[in-house]
Amino acid sequence: SNLSFLEIWYTTAAVPKALAILLGRSQTISFTGCLLQMYLVFSLGCTEYFLLAAMAYDRYLAICCPLHYGAIMSSLLSAQLALGSWVCGFLAIAVPTALISGLSFCGPHAINHFFCDIAPWIALACTSTQAVELVAFVITFVVILSSCLVTLVSYIFVISTILRIPSACGRSKAFSTCSSHLTVVFIWYGSTIFLHVCTSIKDALDLTKAVHILNTVVTPVL
Repeated sequence: SNLSFLEIWYTTAAVPKALAILLGRSQTISFTGCLLQMYLVFSLGCTEYFLLAAMAYDRYLAICCPLHYGAIMSSLLSAQLALGSWVCGFLAIAVPTALISGLSFCGPHAINHFFCDIAPWIALACTSTQAVELVAFVITFVVILSSCLVTLVSYIFVISTILRIPSACGRSKAFSTCSSHLTVVFIWYGSTIFLHVCTSIKDALDLTKAVHILNTVVTPVL
C-alpha cells in the first residue's frame, strides 16, 4: 500500500506538467515550482529505493523463515520500516536541493527535460556546480548501494530457498509471490544504473529523458 501510494504521488509530481508541455499548453514553470517539483520527484524516488528494500526483506522472511514471519514482521516493525523509508527519502534530497537553490543561472532559462531534473539545473548554472555534483553523487551512491545490497542479499536467499522446494507447483507459487516486485526492482535499478554509468551529466540529458519515462510512467503502471 505504501508503494502504491508513493507511485501515485511520484507520477503526479512529474507527469501532469510534462503532458502540459508536450501538448503546448504551458511551456513555463516558476523557479520555486521547479525546485519543489525536483525535490518531490527525487525524494519520492529515494523513498522507493528504501521501500523496495523493505519489501525484499519482507519476502525473505515470508519465504525463508515462514514459521517466524509473524513474530519478526510485526505491525510495529512494518510501520517502522515504512516510516523510516519515507523519512530517509525526504531527508536525503534536502541538502542538494538547498545547494541548487543557491546557484546562479545566467540563461537561457530553458530546461532540457520534461520535468525539473537535477542534471538540467546543473547544465544551466553559470557558477561552480562541483559541490552539488559531489553531494548528489554521494547521496546517490549511499541510497542506491544500501538499498541494492539489502534487496540483492534478500533475493539471493529467496531464490536459493525456492529452488530447494521439491515440487514444481510449490516453486511456481513461491516465484509468483515475488514476480511483480522483481519486475519493478529490475526496471527501477536497471534504469538507475544506466543513468549513473553515464560519465558526464551535461552530455547525458537526452538519454536521461528516455530513461526517466520508465520510472515515471511504466513502473507505476506495474
